[in-house]
Amino acid sequence: MSRITVLGAGAWGTALMLSLARRGGHELTLWAHTEQDATEMRALKENRRFLPGFALPEDLKITTSLAEAIPSSQIVLCVVPSEHLRTTFVDATSLLTPDHAVISATKGVEQGTYLRMSQVIEELTQAKVAVLSGPSFAQEVAQGMPTVVTIASKDRTLAQQLQSDFSSSTFRTYANDDVVGVELGGALKNVIALAAGVVAGLGLGHNVAAALMTRGIAEITRLAVACGGRPETLAGLSGLGDLVLTCTGSLSRNRTVGIELGKGRKLPEIIASLNGKVAEGVLSTSAALGLARKHDVEMPITQQVEAILHEGKAPMEAIRELMTRSLRAE
Repeated sequence: MSRITVLGAGAWGTALMLSLARRGGHELTLWAHTEQDATEMRALKENRRFLPGFALPEDLKITTSLAEAIPSSQIVLCVVPSEHLRTTFVDATSLLTPDHAVISATKGVEQGTYLRMSQVIEELTQAKVAVLSGPSFAQEVAQGMPTVVTIASKDRTLAQQLQSDFSSSTFRTYANDDVVGVELGGALKNVIALAAGVVAGLGLGHNVAAALMTRGIAEITRLAVACGGRPETLAGLSGLGDLVLTCTGSLSRNRTVGIELGKGRKLPEIIASLNGKVAEGVLSTSAALGLARKHDVEMPITQQVEAILHEGKAPMEAIRELMTRSLRAE
């Protein structure tokens, strides 16, 4: 039996906890950021705010204290939003030891530093670090629908151990040692999903949507390889698989934000309508471009998404500029 603490009681954190509970054989703790959320979940036995309709396990421990959640655990599964990951681990630094395994299931690139989430964790702790990524909507994981993801670590033995801890008849994991490729695939597909949503919101049809996903995986792969990832990783679950899901699925928050942008709504109004849920691509776009500039990598789709999000560019004008770029070989 493994003692696992899930940091983050949003939809994704709760869904992963439910998958682990369904698998059985683990002692589980769920860490919530606010006492209000923790109190409500204890009383209702349900995460009514972020993932309603699913009963929480009777033996689940719910806390807002990192000092209570971390020292007794062997595995810490991080599912906090990317913008809060650093502050969470600053608070957790003294609690984590080299014996802990930390898995990042947070998809993003840090603003300013352009670090991947696992790099932030490694900078702040001595724990062993892995990442979990792949095509996985929280709602479907919570329902026990078949889901397949990747767990990556530079330590192949650790990846295989975690693969065993997380796999079940409804949640299959593959082990990988390409942390860079797996992590950037998961983070950057959210940016392309915003663009796919814009195309849908504009009503531009299926041809351009397919082209956008294809050229999107091309620019994600260019950047991942420049950062040390392997191109074949981006053709796998955490690259192409996650991209297809997030660009086409109705449960995708990033695609939903893009659709509303395409319809002409303003970003602050759209974000407010998410009621506290996070569309990671909104924050990751600027950071992705910063990382691309650092490695001298061209990312035209990401550039246009940034212009729509933060410069007030008309979505149709962004599409027009992509279509009229200088011609080149594929």
